[in-house]
Amino acid sequence: MASHAVMEDAVSPLRNITLSPASRHIVQGDLLEFTRDPIICMRQLHKACGDLAVLEEDGQRLAFVFSPEYNRQVLSNPNTFHCQFFALRGSRRSAQRRVTSGLLSMNGAEHRENRRIMMDVFTRRFLPQYHETITALTNKFTSAWETGQTRDLNQEMVRLMQRMSNSLLFGIDDDRYSDELGDKIDRWVRQNHEVGLGAFVARPEFREQYDELLLLAEDLERSVGEMLVRHRQTPHDRLDVLSLMMKAQQSEQQLSDERLIGHATLTFAAAHLTTAHTLSWTLFLLSQHPQAMQRLAAELESVGDKPDWTELQSLKWLDCVIRESMRLLPASSYSHRITSEPVSVGPLNLPKGAAVVFSQFITHHRPDLFEEPEEFRPERWLTINPGAYEYLPFGAGARRCIGADLAMMEIRTALSLILKEHHFQLQSGSQVDGRVVSTMLGPTSSVNAKLLPVEEIPVTVPVCGAIHQLMQLPEAATTPLHRAA
Repeated sequence: MASHAVMEDAVSPLRNITLSPASRHIVQGDLLEFTRDPIICMRQLHKACGDLAVLEEDGQRLAFVFSPEYNRQVLSNPNTFHCQFFALRGSRRSAQRRVTSGLLSMNGAEHRENRRIMMDVFTRRFLPQYHETITALTNKFTSAWETGQTRDLNQEMVRLMQRMSNSLLFGIDDDRYSDELGDKIDRWVRQNHEVGLGAFVARPEFREQYDELLLLAEDLERSVGEMLVRHRQTPHDRLDVLSLMMKAQQSEQQLSDERLIGHATLTFAAAHLTTAHTLSWTLFLLSQHPQAMQRLAAELESVGDKPDWTELQSLKWLDCVIRESMRLLPASSYSHRITSEPVSVGPLNLPKGAAVVFSQFITHHRPDLFEEPEEFRPERWLTINPGAYEYLPFGAGARRCIGADLAMMEIRTALSLILKEHHFQLQSGSQVDGRVVSTMLGPTSSVNAKLLPVEEIPVTVPVCGAIHQLMQLPEAATTPLHRAA
């Protein structure tokens, strides 16, 4: 049985958050409602309270900010608003502490120094070399697809990105090994979310699941450690992130193997699921919006079968489609910061140690920023240019995702190659659900689609499920099967 030390580093609400005036910003409710369904909870809070909200249960309070102005205040001040990516870090000698000790969990001088070390790994000068690997892996993965087959788009994209992330990050091209390591990380991320529910509201009934989390962390640490050994023992001349990090390790004393394992684990966990979810959502949205798909198909005909990175960067409609998908269904839907000192956000007075939630999803769905925000309208990106704190799929400020450029290369390249081979017809009557797990919004149901030849454009079909709580689909997709999940 886990001890009370479970909650040692938990993110938990505080009782002494104060407001002036208090009444219109505070909502009484079950704090677990936020962790069970963050999107619905945040939408209700935003509607009830506006740009600042406090959810309160039995005197415990959790703060939320929902506007670009407050996003800027929180995200542009990393010295006051610290990052704590995981609610549970574990005891100081646990595997859980070590595998969560990457860049996403660092603050202050430690974060600045480690980000400096890792920054070179993700610079644009390496992108052309990464593009070649992405192209080869995508073509290899989709070579087994045949027109007329039905595939689960979500499952396929998760598998593709597991293998791509392992290859780009770690130089591993063993499909079975990549799938096994990816599955371990997925289980660990999901368990962090489930156990984190209890940590978030400090409820003891969740402690029983903590032991399982510790075991998963120990198993994951062994696997990542074995991967480091395997990488060192297998000579290869292809560029990958781990090789560059190991070169940095030789000249940077503070980059120990333990630190390297933390960086590698969190980089993989943050990279493959968010990119996979973005690809899954984008393919789903295109299958339900034939005009957007037809326009993209025409644009893709302008480049060859193996477009280089320069050609892909010139495709404006492809860029519009991706940007709109990441606006409407952002894979990173919210995150939080912890105050390192007392601070005021508008009328909200926060003590040291308070958790403040900000949300890409809510910001991206504001009608004052994006006209008809619930609809998929790629054409909006031909005329708009939102600010960094208005459109933030990769976050913003000093802690903006360090791998954003690489992620965009993966998405642009993989999506273009996939759609030059097949289009996708969603099955009529499909149940399409989405849920936030550990801050990431992804499909939680199968997204079954028939593979079409590229000469054929999909048609909109009725679907049901939680997707209707996340966005507004075309009318043909909502009747007669529209129902809440």
